[in-house]
Formats: sequence, structure tokens, C-alpha cells
Amino acid sequence: MMNRLQRLDAAWLLVIFCLVGSSAATAQARKYSNEFLSIGVGARALGMSGAAAAGSQDATAAYWNPANLTDIKADLEIAGMHAEYFAGIANYDYGSIIKPIDSTSVIGLTVIRFGVDGIPNTTQLIDADGNLNYDRITTFSAVDYGFLFSYAKSLKITGLSVGGNVKVVNRRIGSFAKSWGFGIDLAATYRTGNWRFAFMGRDISSTYNAWDYSLDEETQQVFIATGNELPENGLEITLPKFVLAASYRKELNKFAIMGEVNALLNTDGQRNVLISADPVSVDPVMGIEASYLNIIFLRAGLGNIQRITTFRGTKEISLQPNIGIGLRLGNFFLDYALTDIGDQSDALYSNVFSLRFQVFKSKGT
Repeated sequence: MMNRLQRLDAAWLLVIFCLVGSSAATAQARKYSNEFLSIGVGARALGMSGAAAAGSQDATAAYWNPANLTDIKADLEIAGMHAEYFAGIANYDYGSIIKPIDSTSVIGLTVIRFGVDGIPNTTQLIDADGNLNYDRITTFSAVDYGFLFSYAKSLKITGLSVGGNVKVVNRRIGSFAKSWGFGIDLAATYRTGNWRFAFMGRDISSTYNAWDYSLDEETQQVFIATGNELPENGLEITLPKFVLAASYRKELNKFAIMGEVNALLNTDGQRNVLISADPVSVDPVMGIEASYLNIIFLRAGLGNIQRITTFRGTKEISLQPNIGIGLRLGNFFLDYALTDIGDQSDALYSNVFSLRFQVFKSKGT
């Protein structure tokens, strides 16, 4: 019984390691490395299924396309978001502060946290005498942090701006493992009439996470006794992802409508997306936003388009719909999105709220 329980405990801990993508014995590119940075930020964009690389014109643009930060007219803009996934097991938080430094340049800082807290550590549940001792159970957190240092500048070519992020990634699994990663994003946006065209290169340099494991001697003995391999220090590589985007906005008296289409080009091998190929797969998303007096906003989007095989053996295409609303009260913005995982009857729905606030200098200063 003791060996069986120990084997389950050790295997469970290894599953946690694998879920956060931390088992890299040597330098290698992983298909879903740093995937928490692909969730997206801001309820406005999430309500449009992430179709935001061209049309985002607020603080969240630091994530979606830093070149768009030059559209911000406020002297300071602050944004934040909190979301819970899987019935509150995982917490996802985002905060951003953006400030123009002159008439053509903008800087910003974005912090993203995705974490599962209070995970029981049962590897020491059984003491040296083979007895169950629940006082030996501790808890730990598996947390991912992303820090984006953004810069954007309008160029002399009318309508063209460029931007980029220096990205720092810190991932921790309790006291067992940690990693630091570094990468670069580059982006550009061109505006002409009612149209906006954008390019975003995420992890364009490839992002490198160096993992360091520090299992105590007692935990190592549990792994060895149950036939599990000890994790080794290593380097995890996140390959580039490119986004091509176009948006169109039309004003109709007191109303306005904007539509956007993005094509996400993954370079980490074949994925189950609409256009699945190796080494590049194309994942399209689309969204629409209608507004009244630039105060009330209604949004919808389609994403996560996949080819699936039903129980009858037929091929079908599944879609993930998203909807959202927004409200502007002066310089304060409140956005809400309802996201659906998988578009199935038993799917999990997430309620996402985000806030933005603009600060303008008084005319006397």
C-alpha cells in the first residue's frame, strides 16, 4: 500500500510539472511553451475572440500589437483584468500602464499572472515508518508571470507606426522548480482611411526559458523509490508566432461599426486549426464591435476553429463563439466578455471583466 500511494504521489507531482511545460532535459522547442501568454488580455478583445491586432487602440495594445500604442491620446492610461478558469481553480490577472513620452513615442509596462494556488503536496504524506501523517501535507503554487516592456513610435510615413516588447517570463512551481525566459515582440500598423492593417511578430527572437530544479533529498528519494525520473535542468524554447490583421470601421451618425479579421500563423508544427500544416498552421479569428455615441459597445467574435471527428465518424468544423459588452463613463471604461470553451453543451463558460482609466493633464499645466 505504501509503495502504491507513493507512486501515485510522485506521478501526480510529475503531472503538475508536465502541465506547466517544465520537463525539458535539453534545449528544445515545445509546441505549447509559455501558452499562458496566448490567452489574451482585456474583455473587449476577448469578446471579439482575440481579433484585436489591428483595432486595439488602448492600453491592451501592448499585448495585442504595441505599434497601436501611438493611438492613445491620454497622458496616462491604466488597465486591469481578473478572470477565473476551471471553476475558479486557476486565476488569471493582468495589469498595464501606458504613457506617451512625446508626440510620437509611447512606453508601457504590462504584467500578466496565471496561477493555480493551494496545490496539496502529498509526496511526504507517508512518514519513515510507513504511516499516513496528514500533518506532513503542505501546499504550493504553480505560477507563471509575464512582464512586457513596450515601446511604440509613429514614423514619418503618414499612418505608419512600429512598436515592440522586451518580454521577461518567470515561471515557478513552488520551491521545486523555477525558470526565467527572455524574448522580443515586434509589430507594425498602417492606417489609411477607415482601414487598418497590422503585423505582429510574437517571440520573434524565439523566447528561451532556462529551468532550474531544486527537489529536496526526501522528495528525490520518493521519486527514485517509485521508479520516476528526476527532472533535469534544461532550456525550453518558444518559437515565433505571427499575426496578420485587417480592420474596417464605419461611422453612421451616432452609431459606429467595426469588423476585424486576424490570421495567426504558428511555426511550432501542425496544430488542429482551420489550416493545419507543418511547420506553419493558420488559425483565423474574427470579431465585430458596434457602438452608440462611443459610450455603449456590443461585441461578438468567432475563434478556435477546429476540424473534429464526431462519434459517427463524420468530419465537422467546430467554432468558439464569444460575446461582450462595454460601457464608457467619461474617462472610465468597463468591459465584460463571456467566453465559451469548445462550444459544447457541457462547456465551461468564463466571465471576464476588465477596467481602463485615462488620465489627462489639466489645461493649466
